[in-house]
Amino acid sequence: MSPFRYSPSRISPLRTRALGICLLGGLLLAGMPAQAEEAAGNVRWVSDSLNTYVRSGPTDGYRIVGTLSSGQKVELLRNQGDYSQVRGENGSAVWIPSRDLQEMPGQAERLPQLEQKVAELSAELEAINDSWKARVQGMQETLDARKALIDESQAARAALDGELSRARSELRELQAQLGEENQQVLMRYMVYGGSIAGAGLFAGLIVPTLLRVRRKRNDQWI
Repeated sequence: MSPFRYSPSRISPLRTRALGICLLGGLLLAGMPAQAEEAAGNVRWVSDSLNTYVRSGPTDGYRIVGTLSSGQKVELLRNQGDYSQVRGENGSAVWIPSRDLQEMPGQAERLPQLEQKVAELSAELEAINDSWKARVQGMQETLDARKALIDESQAARAALDGELSRARSELRELQAQLGEENQQVLMRYMVYGGSIAGAGLFAGLIVPTLLRVRRKRNDQWI
């Protein structure tokens, strides 16, 4: 088994940024129904263009009584013609051109919220990145431990193979020695048997001859 290094897909800065944009877009889309529901009431915001003048009545003929800053939150009281009556933060009711009102919060109010969401998303992405790094490190440590175990097993197997080779060599030498000893024993048995056979043959030939000689001698004495 060849060693290898596992390299899962880590979250690169580009992927982190892309994921952050996707999550931010999802949150903005998820927040639009709530903002639309709130805007369906009497809440409006002054347009982000420039400061706008407010009048005491619903036409251009009424006198200017002040200004409202861009992005300022107001309460819509009623509409009449091209004007809308709103109540500002100071509690006074004034008239403003309807074109200068919008149903979405101004940039000054949305920017901190967006910055907070971006910060939250960045923290979440950082936590995800750290979690992936920890998991990758854990998997790499596991793979390193398995590789070390495999290396130890391969070294032990190589040692066992060497011992087996030596044992087989010794066995062949012992078998050769045993064959030589068997041959020597066989030769000894053959020599011993030949000696016994020769002695028997000698006895079989000599003894009858000696008996005949002794008989002849005994006959002569008689």
